[in-house]
Amino acid sequence: MDRVKIYDTTLRDGMQAEGISFSLADKLLIAKRLDDLGVDYIEGGYAVSNPKEMEFFRKAAELGLKNSKIAGFGNTRRADRTVEDDASLGAILESKACVATLVGKCWDLHVRDVLRCSLDENFVICAESVAYMKKKGLEVVFDAEHFFDGYKANPKFAMKVLAASAGAGADVLCLCETNGGCLPGEVRDITETVCKEFGSVTIGIHCHNDTDCAAANSLGAVAAGVRHVQGTINGLGERTGNANLCTIIPSLAFKMGYAVLDEKKIQLLTEVSRFVFEIANMFPVNGMPYVGESAFAHKGGLHVDALRKNLKTYEHIDPALTGNERRFLISELSGASNVLAKLEKRQLSHDKELAKRILKTVQKLENEGYQFEAAEASFELLVKKELGTYEPRFDLEKYHVNVERNRDGEIVTEATVKLRVDGAVEHVVSEGDGPVNALDSALRKSLERFYPIIKEMSLIDYKVRVVNARAATAARVRVIIESRDHDSMWGTVGVSENIIDASWKALVDSVEYKLLKERKA
Repeated sequence: MDRVKIYDTTLRDGMQAEGISFSLADKLLIAKRLDDLGVDYIEGGYAVSNPKEMEFFRKAAELGLKNSKIAGFGNTRRADRTVEDDASLGAILESKACVATLVGKCWDLHVRDVLRCSLDENFVICAESVAYMKKKGLEVVFDAEHFFDGYKANPKFAMKVLAASAGAGADVLCLCETNGGCLPGEVRDITETVCKEFGSVTIGIHCHNDTDCAAANSLGAVAAGVRHVQGTINGLGERTGNANLCTIIPSLAFKMGYAVLDEKKIQLLTEVSRFVFEIANMFPVNGMPYVGESAFAHKGGLHVDALRKNLKTYEHIDPALTGNERRFLISELSGASNVLAKLEKRQLSHDKELAKRILKTVQKLENEGYQFEAAEASFELLVKKELGTYEPRFDLEKYHVNVERNRDGEIVTEATVKLRVDGAVEHVVSEGDGPVNALDSALRKSLERFYPIIKEMSLIDYKVRVVNARAATAARVRVIIESRDHDSMWGTVGVSENIIDASWKALVDSVEYKLLKERKA
């Protein structure tokens, strides 16, 4: 199989996405995960931009990376500087990176309006910059900025820039679709022309996603002869983002038959995707191909019935290939097959009649506003109740929530919870930042003496949805709570006309599930 090398620019181009700012520690953590994944190149950053970037290169050298080369990013020399005096080139050398990625202009419009030098002078700038870095012993990736727009405007000029850089010794000529406005057909045709002209040099591709075609453009370029693909984890990047490596890597490996990463390492892709989302403080995109939580989630009853007979009917690959998992969603649209498949997956039951009873219960509850797609822990408790094996670990006597606001605008929230646990009555008062936080705190204080394991869990997300908005202030609300402990996360749901009561139901399910999980263990 042909080898396609993967160049990750999450730490540089990805950080240009709106709202993204990686600390030095963040960048080092991500670099380690990328090395574990096995990408060929990790672009560490724009070396000349600030001290943090330079510190990254110093610290990255101490990580002991096993699979990835660190690349320093910079510009070709300024028109009014020599290569020896250019700050950008000097910063790459100071970074001690073994790969220099140099951006050169390939669109005559940019040369005239941005660099403000002659077209002939631009050839010299690119060639001298590449030759200088090669002379210093670095591998050189020449990023041909705005190549496709430049080729469409003035093909002779764009190709002469590539020729000048290749003649100076560039190891890779990377064609950058910088504005993200090209469609797959034109990217493939232009790339094919370049590959024929420069057959002895590795050709790369770097696409942006302004037409939602970055992954398609990258894959088409590989089909045209490219063997070096740049992109970011989760498609992070400026404007609408960069080509998404989480889509490109498995598509190259499992759809197009190219050697990319070791297949065992590709199984880390879902984990790496979610790790980067977490570090970036972003919610994961559930619908992302291959690695999204919904990528292999099945809801339609007919689909699930077919999947139980043959997995190929509604899955294009085995989710385990990318480290993902198959999920069967439960809703009023589900058939008994969905419920049975979920019961079998969780090793709860193989009883078809039980599945039908549970489906009726689910349909009744969803009519009241419940939804179990994001609340699988509540679903498992529901199953236990239908099986007759549910054993509540505590009983509520009453709870009370009081919110006071004084003349100075200070708000004090207090919750009182009275429970019966193993025959003993626990009556606890707790303050919190809000009613749900106060209730959560009081519930924990009531139970920790009996079940110390509760200290391991924490509430990490809280969502409220109005179910029947037309009822105005009498509308029902659905509360989804996400909790986690040291090894897993789970969701629970509560519904009521009263938001406090809905929250209490979801909180109780969360604690009950934790205790159930520990009992299983």
